[in-house]
Amino acid sequence: MSSITELLNIKYPIIQGGLQYISRSPLVSAVSNAGGLGVLTTGGMDKEELREQIQEVKKQTDKPFAVNLTLIQKNIEELVDVVVEENVPIVTTGAGSPKKFIPKLKENNTIILPVIAAVKHAKKMEALNVDGLIVEGQEAGGHIGQLSTFPLVRQIVKATHLPVIAAGGIGDGHGLVAALALGASGVQMGTVFLATNECPIPDSFKQAIIEADDLSTIVTGRTLGHPVRAIRNEMLQEYLELEQNNASQEELDNLVKGSLYRAIKEGDRQRGTMQAGEISGLITEIKSVAEVITSITSEAKDVLKQLELPY
Repeated sequence: MSSITELLNIKYPIIQGGLQYISRSPLVSAVSNAGGLGVLTTGGMDKEELREQIQEVKKQTDKPFAVNLTLIQKNIEELVDVVVEENVPIVTTGAGSPKKFIPKLKENNTIILPVIAAVKHAKKMEALNVDGLIVEGQEAGGHIGQLSTFPLVRQIVKATHLPVIAAGGIGDGHGLVAALALGASGVQMGTVFLATNECPIPDSFKQAIIEADDLSTIVTGRTLGHPVRAIRNEMLQEYLELEQNNASQEELDNLVKGSLYRAIKEGDRQRGTMQAGEISGLITEIKSVAEVITSITSEAKDVLKQLELPY
């Protein structure tokens, strides 16, 4: 049992990424029931909707789950209050520092796991007395940092004393074992859970992931300081070309305005932003969440048995 499974009271060291606007109660409870840690998004929610979703998760599972707090949300203080009032056991945080909310969360014995993308951020979070670190590399889908997962994980493992959860570019049992070999206590996976029966995105979005290969994702916004990885389509190709030709921020923003909604709600494969990671090319079929987690953990056990140094 890894330190993360002990800390979070879960069977397997697998955390479902807090998929913005996507990971709601059916997906979250399915992951937790299968032995991982389901993570509920707060994207687009007001406090009452969050409360309702938390209560729905509790109805569907008696296992631990987490809420992902996107700290730049305008109503973040209200959302934190709901998390405390509903005694959510674990939070993951992103898009800012959780410093302001740590005393309130700690007073409620809430486990705090910030998502970070650099060694300096890891050290700052350790000084704030968080409980663990989700270390995310640029292989991930959605908003990403500059560094690759494995070099970053190894450096943060050496730089801090906190349990590390590797995220970005991990999609099967081989990836889980590789992360553990680098000193991580577990992994966070997002893209693999997009292509599940319980995920509420349209079938066309899921099909885009299944059809993806190793070159199917694209990173836009890198020169502007806010890189995002998603599945390549005509709109994002146009964005990249405009970006390379020094288009204004306003022009770029207008191009992608509403595109996340078009992907998540309408399944628009050409004018929607289908955020997904580099491991999309590993996914070949839609499965249940339980099948995904069973496959990952079974494969990891087989890999560990087969590993042998060639000298």
